[in-house]
Amino acid sequence: MWGSGLYFLSNMDQKKLVDRILPTARSVGVSEDLRGWNWHRPPLKPVYDERVPMYAVCSKYCPTSRDIFLNKVVGVSPKPSQAVVLGTALHRVVSTVISSFLDGRIPDFEAWYSEALRSRNVVDQLPGVKDRSRLVWDYVLKNCEIQYVNRRSEQPYASRRDLLATSVPFLVEHKVSGELLGLSGLLSVDCYDYLRGIVFDLKVAHEPKDWYRLSPTGYAIVLESVYEVPVDAGCVVYLWFHGDELSVTKDLFFINDDLRSWWLEERDSKISIVAQKMDPGIPSKCYEDCIYRESCRG
Repeated sequence: MWGSGLYFLSNMDQKKLVDRILPTARSVGVSEDLRGWNWHRPPLKPVYDERVPMYAVCSKYCPTSRDIFLNKVVGVSPKPSQAVVLGTALHRVVSTVISSFLDGRIPDFEAWYSEALRSRNVVDQLPGVKDRSRLVWDYVLKNCEIQYVNRRSEQPYASRRDLLATSVPFLVEHKVSGELLGLSGLLSVDCYDYLRGIVFDLKVAHEPKDWYRLSPTGYAIVLESVYEVPVDAGCVVYLWFHGDELSVTKDLFFINDDLRSWWLEERDSKISIVAQKMDPGIPSKCYEDCIYRESCRG
């Protein structure tokens, strides 16, 4: 497990990337109309001037997308579930450890946890968050250290900066504007591996969902719109717990035309709900931990 966790590729991941995903991307390719740098013309050009956040575009928890209507049209604030609270905390842990490692200044976990999470009510006294945060903190830090030491042994005369750039080649919580594609605010990409061109999205979840691929797809299109470089690989990282044990699996995939078209359909649908102030109706079946459940059915 060490040395191949979260955003680091295992030997098997590397084989999938080099032997399957990248050759497919080169042979099949991506339609020019679906590359982010063509944001100014259909189908990438937004159908309305309204803007919606990336999480709204990529969320499929509500079958009718009424959560978007309640939040963006009615102005209802969500009530965070335990899963959302834990996910928020662990995203902060992962980004803090990697950023601190790259800066060469690893904070004390106890002090950081008290200041960054508990004092800001992100945790809200949810049992187990601190222990799980510490477990993920140690796991990510150990993986960074192993990658750095391995690279240093391979390149003994390289500078620390060069070693970090190739051993931990990540932009974490990278801020980028999605306004060219009808998205609101500064977006925050969980992780972009700039050496391999992979967009990662972290899910604190065990059960895979096909629509989880929408987030890496959307971020890839946004990165293409801003930087005008192709991004062909995406990865959903699943992080979950078995008691005191941490488990991590990855879904590494080619960001093909079908995924790009699906993301655009979701974006246009969500923007239309907001622009037309159209209530799509209460779904027949709700997601159990929906953060809008009380407002929707109350």
